[in-house]
Amino acid sequence: MTEQHNSARRRFLAAGGGLAAASLSLPGLAQAPHRAGPDRPLPPLIGRATDVLLPRGAKRRAVICGGGWGGVSAAHHLRQFAPELEVVMLERNPVFFSCPMSNKWLVDVVDTQFLTKDYLKVSEARGYRFIQTEILEIERDRKRVITSSGAIDYDYLILSPGIRYNYEAWFGNDRRAADATRARFPAAYIPSAEHFHLKQAIHDFKGGDLVMTLPPPPQRCPPSPYERACLIAALFKAKKLKARIIILDHKDGVRPIGPGFRAAFEELYKDIITYVPNAHVKEVDPFNKRIKTAAGDFDFDHAILMAPHQAGDLAWKAGVVGQAFQGGPDGWAAVDPLFLHAENDKDVYVIGDAVGYVSPQFSFYPKAGHVANRHARSVAWYIGEREAGREPSYRLPDNLCFMMVNNAPQEAISVKFEYRVNAMGIIEQTQTDFNERKPETVGEDFEWARGIYEDMFG
Repeated sequence: MTEQHNSARRRFLAAGGGLAAASLSLPGLAQAPHRAGPDRPLPPLIGRATDVLLPRGAKRRAVICGGGWGGVSAAHHLRQFAPELEVVMLERNPVFFSCPMSNKWLVDVVDTQFLTKDYLKVSEARGYRFIQTEILEIERDRKRVITSSGAIDYDYLILSPGIRYNYEAWFGNDRRAADATRARFPAAYIPSAEHFHLKQAIHDFKGGDLVMTLPPPPQRCPPSPYERACLIAALFKAKKLKARIIILDHKDGVRPIGPGFRAAFEELYKDIITYVPNAHVKEVDPFNKRIKTAAGDFDFDHAILMAPHQAGDLAWKAGVVGQAFQGGPDGWAAVDPLFLHAENDKDVYVIGDAVGYVSPQFSFYPKAGHVANRHARSVAWYIGEREAGREPSYRLPDNLCFMMVNNAPQEAISVKFEYRVNAMGIIEQTQTDFNERKPETVGEDFEWARGIYEDMFG
C-alpha cells in the first residue's frame, strides 16, 4: 500500500470518527442499538404497577373497575348524582362490545356497529375519565387499585366484574384442556374475540351435530342460550343444512319463558333442535370432541361449550366472594341485598352479574344487562346521597329480556321481572312470561336496546 493510500485512509477514519462523535449529539441521527436495562427510563405512557397511575386531586374519587353495561352506566350516573366527584373507569378493552343483542349479531340480524362503542369518545362526552389498563390487584385495606400502568387510590370503588368461566369445575388445574375448550369451542358469553370466532364457526358449519352445554344456575342471561339455539337453527334452516343442534341443559326444563321456547323448538325447528334436560356435565373432552353427561354421552362436530359461571376475576381479587353454606367460596360477590355494598365494606359496591345471593325466595337477581344498568343507577344514587350527607333509601332494579326465536318472519318472546320488599324485609320477585311469538315483540326489543344505549352512551 502506498504512502498516498495510507494518508487517504487516515483522513477517512478521522472523518468517520468525527461523524460518529457528532451523531451522538445531533438529534434524529441513528445510533447503535443498546441492550435494555433497569436504568433505561420508560416513555411516560408506558407505566408500571409501581407507578402512580393518576395522582390525587382536590376532589374525592370514585373508581369503577370494569366497563361493561354496569360500569359504563355507573360512570354516567355518577356524573349525574355526584357531580362533585372525580369519576374514573378502568377497563382492559379499548372498545365496548355488547353481549346483549349479540345473538342477533351472530346471524347477521344486526351489524358490529350496533354492538360497539368507543370508550374514550363516550367518556369525554359524559365528563368522566376512561383509562385502558389491566387491573392486577385490589388493595381494599389501602383503598387502592393496582393496574399494569400504575396504582390509583379511591374513596368509593364500584366493581363491575361480569362473569368468569369456571373451567376448574370441568378440568381442575388442567390449563391445556381449558385453553383448548376456550379456543376451539368458545361460549361467547364474555365480550372478546370469542364472539368473532363463534360467528365464523357458525357460518362455516357444513352440517352434523352442534352441541350446546348450558351452565347450571345462576348463569349470565338464562334465556339467551335458547335464543341462540333458535337463531342458529333458523340460519341452518335457511341454508338447508343437514344439521342438528343438541341442547344439553343442566336444568330439568326450559326456563324462563319455557312454553314459548318449547313451542319454537317443536313448531319451527323440530328436525334441527334436540333438547336434553338434566344433562349434568360429567366430563368434557375438547380434543376428541366428546361430552359425558348424566343424560348420556354425546360426540359432536362443533360445540358451544358453556362452563359454569362465577363472578368475574375482579371480585376474587377484591376479596368480596362469599362463602357457601357447606363451606368454600360460593363463587359470587357477597353484598348487602338492598344497597349492594360488600358485606364488610360500605365503600365498595358490586353491580351486575357478579352480585351474589339476595333473597331466600329467588336467590339471585337475573344476570342480565338490564339489571346491571339498574344496579349502576342505584349505586350512583347511593353514593350521591352519601356525598350530600344524607342516608340513602334503597332502590330495587327491574328486568326485561327479549328473545328472538324466528328470523323469517322475525318473531320474539319476552319475560319481565319486578321486585318489592315484603313486611319481613325480604326481596320478592314477580316473573311474567310472554310466550306468544310476535313480530311486535321484536320491535319492542330494539326500542328497549336503543333506550338503554342512549342512557349509557348518549
